[in-house]
Amino acid sequence: MRALMHNQFGDPAQVLTVENIPVADPGPGEVRVRMLLSPIHNHDLWTIRGSYGFKPELPARTGSEALGVIDALGDGVSGLEVGQRVATGGTFGVWAEYFIAKAAALVPVDDAVPDEVAAQLISMPFSAISLLDSLELNPGDWFVQNAANGTVGRLVAQLAGARGINVIGLVRRSAGIDELAAQGIGNIVATDTSDWVEQVRAIAGDAPIVAGVDSVGGRASGEVLSLLAENGTLVVFGAMQSPVMEIGSGDIIFKQATVRGFWGSKVSTSMPAQKRGALLGELINHIQAGVLTLPVEASYSFEDARAGAQANFSPGRTGKIMLHP
Repeated sequence: MRALMHNQFGDPAQVLTVENIPVADPGPGEVRVRMLLSPIHNHDLWTIRGSYGFKPELPARTGSEALGVIDALGDGVSGLEVGQRVATGGTFGVWAEYFIAKAAALVPVDDAVPDEVAAQLISMPFSAISLLDSLELNPGDWFVQNAANGTVGRLVAQLAGARGINVIGLVRRSAGIDELAAQGIGNIVATDTSDWVEQVRAIAGDAPIVAGVDSVGGRASGEVLSLLAENGTLVVFGAMQSPVMEIGSGDIIFKQATVRGFWGSKVSTSMPAQKRGALLGELINHIQAGVLTLPVEASYSFEDARAGAQANFSPGRTGKIMLHP
């Protein structure tokens, strides 16, 4: 079968290759899935670079979320059947014509859900709702997030609105305001304007901004922290710009602020099954109601995966980049 591989860590646009490897048989409790569609996530590309929290042995396959059809069942698997459409958001090595997954990692998908939605249902949407839920905010509360035009930023904004929570989004380009407005997302401020802090204050009014989400790193971390009220919490979700956070000690001390990290895969695996099911149910309800949208920017074949990796970081991208065999 054809699979995307890398024999060294580096720029995905340079090190990804398509190779023919054997089709594996599922072991006990496992399922073999024929892959249909898979989104490219930032963490997939960081893994290929060797800069993510998980570093595979080389040569390595890659990809972590996919939609597919069950092709074979291993011993002891129940509740699933050959030909069933399933999605997974925590299976490594899905960028292949076939992949092996633990049965417990697969979520059956109703045929009414389009492929483009089903393929990205688990990873980013679930991270977004888990992140929002972890902030423990009440309806009417205010929080701020940067990278608001990223996939998770868009999802968090939509989910927050559905819960009655107010969010102010920061983007690095003024053009990002109109891009998000087209998706129905407001309260966006561009940090390339000289008075962006005053704009944030004007939106929130007298209400305290009780939490902030930083997905950028570097100077942006301190900028988010500076907007928080006393006893506010800064949650570090990513580091797109820099792995080093520049935050002022004064903001930590005098605001008595809390800074903590959020790693979606760790949160998901440690979450009680009942809680996980409730959040997934909330996601599906929002998608069916049209509250949550999961647009796709473009789809690339395995042979064009290098171009897809480059497209993932294109300015102005409004949807996910997808891969298909």
